[in-house]
Amino acid sequence: MKIIAIGVNAAFSTGEYEVVIPEEKAYELILEIQNTPNLSKEEIKAKISQLTKRCYNPKWHSNFLIEFDMPNKRDGKRPYRLLIDIGGDVRHALKAIGLSSSQIDGIYISHPHNDHIGGIEYMGLTTLFNPFYTKAKKEWLGDEFIANKLFHEEKTWTDPPRDTKPDLYIHKKVLEPLRRAVGPGLDTVQGVPDVHLETYFDIHLVGKQEDGTTVTHSFQDGDDSWKMKPIFAMHVFSSSEEMPSYGVSLQHTSGYTVLMPTDIQYMIPPQLEMHYRKANRIYMDCETSPFPSGVHPHISDLINHLAPDIQKRCLLYHYDGVPEVPEGMFYGVLKAGDWHIYPDCG
Repeated sequence: MKIIAIGVNAAFSTGEYEVVIPEEKAYELILEIQNTPNLSKEEIKAKISQLTKRCYNPKWHSNFLIEFDMPNKRDGKRPYRLLIDIGGDVRHALKAIGLSSSQIDGIYISHPHNDHIGGIEYMGLTTLFNPFYTKAKKEWLGDEFIANKLFHEEKTWTDPPRDTKPDLYIHKKVLEPLRRAVGPGLDTVQGVPDVHLETYFDIHLVGKQEDGTTVTHSFQDGDDSWKMKPIFAMHVFSSSEEMPSYGVSLQHTSGYTVLMPTDIQYMIPPQLEMHYRKANRIYMDCETSPFPSGVHPHISDLINHLAPDIQKRCLLYHYDGVPEVPEGMFYGVLKAGDWHIYPDCG
């Protein structure tokens, strides 16, 4: 299993502008200066000013991409790619690592805050209108346009077949808030009267069910497998109502465990302590802002109050400025594009 940090930054961070000269233009300018030795400093500065562009480098909080060594649902090849949350806008984070929605097989949603669900509309619409998203979709559509297909067959069935759309793994307590949040943006297929979340995604409920059973999901990874289990933690209280975040515990057949609590309010929520102590690797949500928000662990708490044996298992992420931490205290501090292979035998 490979976990890639595709967007490490605080939820509402913005990027910065950088003044650059395109490589080709810079080369031409160097040649001109070499061939025109009498150019004054003022003339050179003027030419540089004409060639410079202000480029925006965004900071996107889109969380993580997991790759499992198993056949994907798009074309049966490997790997299967699963997004853990989908950021405020996952397009740019994916593009930074050379991917788009057409290379994603599934999504896990931990809670319905915009910085974790904002990319749903992009994923849903671009895969729905992509006739080649899966082999099964191409066969099912034939030469027909998706809106026409849905409109013509509306009386006989509701949604596209399950193997024609991305998987969506979600706890039932997150599903209904997600429907309310993204419904208007997804209700946009011209002429089709009944469009909803299931039109776009193959939904898999995980966690505690109505009958009291707990549903997990296993992902093949080569000759082994990983069992994904949702882990409840409190994120915020708003309007006297709780907003839980369901992180994930990923347990390898060997017993090696990766814990991704997603957004949590406390350094170690009391109900999660046993999960932290069991985990071999922990992806730790971390604030670095001067004024703590109270809805995420702050770096000062992690440095001063987290048990040393747990600190050494933590990969820190989700911050405004990159945290300054004592050398060797934590397993690592993530930046966008970093990746790790598990089980970690190091």
